[in-house]
Amino acid sequence: MDANIDVGELEYLREGIRRFLNRAVVPHRDRWREAGIVDRAVWRAAGDAGLLCLAIPEAYGGGGGTFRHEAILIEELARIGFGDLALSPHNAIVAPYILHYGTEAQRQAYLPPMARGAMIGAIAMTEPGAGSDLKAMRTSARRDGEDWILNGQKVFISNGQLADIVIVAAKTDPEAGARGISLFLVETARAEGFRRGRNLAKIGRHAQDTSELFFDDVRLPADALLGQAGRGFHQLMQQLPQERLVIGVGAVAAMEVAIEHTLAYVREREMFGQTLFDFQNTRFVLAEAKTEATIGRVFMDWCVDRLVEGKLDATTGAMAKWWGSSKLCEIADRCLQLFGGYGYMAEYPIAHLWADARVGMIYGGSNEVMKELIARSL
Repeated sequence: MDANIDVGELEYLREGIRRFLNRAVVPHRDRWREAGIVDRAVWRAAGDAGLLCLAIPEAYGGGGGTFRHEAILIEELARIGFGDLALSPHNAIVAPYILHYGTEAQRQAYLPPMARGAMIGAIAMTEPGAGSDLKAMRTSARRDGEDWILNGQKVFISNGQLADIVIVAAKTDPEAGARGISLFLVETARAEGFRRGRNLAKIGRHAQDTSELFFDDVRLPADALLGQAGRGFHQLMQQLPQERLVIGVGAVAAMEVAIEHTLAYVREREMFGQTLFDFQNTRFVLAEAKTEATIGRVFMDWCVDRLVEGKLDATTGAMAKWWGSSKLCEIADRCLQLFGGYGYMAEYPIAHLWADARVGMIYGGSNEVMKELIARSL
């Protein structure tokens, strides 16, 4: 880690985040899981606590930090087992797109309310027939005078029910392939023809609203275009390493949490006159898991440093996402097994962690695609 980093400042932030989550989130987890969505009020509370847009400059209402600050928030959400509160897409994906590609007017219009929790952000790339293959998207935007007319459907959109501002990827030139994709800022309250589909039922992350979004002749003003027309795919590719590192960072933190929960359980649970930890198999399983989590921690911390320095390439981002999410699923499964029948009960945190982990191998680009990206660099 860079010697110039104020470790004390980062630990102070971690303590503040932990206090906030224990006070404002943990008591409501079960209720939110049953509802399939978190209360909008928690977003306002997170904004008041200074936990939104941590890496956005203070001039736009953000925390003025770096991705290191965002990583701490990601880790602490994993520590309480509640990635359902989808602050990371808002903080580390949507806000950076607006910061890097938006006009000054767009930054002033959206970043301060996003930092306050007054506007919740989402990004809409995936479609029913286009997931990891973004070039196959069918959502389109055509010119109509100075305006754009947006049509299409998106699916599996995190924060989809709550979102006030959605970055939508659409084809503006169907004949141009990747060079025909553009990004648009859609204010949901002002977009006639925009509608939300159902809040999708999932096997994990039950409190994270994940939705279908529909755009039926949505008329957008010229200044809804984010960046230049036809540059959308390039913009997406530039930002994907950070999005994939978000997944990797969260995965390693979840590995560590799974091991902590499991150690506490096996040291208490008795079988055949001894604790589960006294069995060699238990110790070997946890020894392997601890070693792998430690390897992951070192790698992810290095990737965070590379990202902050502007040196994290797409291949390494793909490695972080693939390895982290795959290894988390392996470790979560092995840890759950040590709980026996209790591991399958929803009242135990390991059950939620196990179910929540699985999506990491799918979103942000499937792990098969990650391996293909890595292989192309060999």
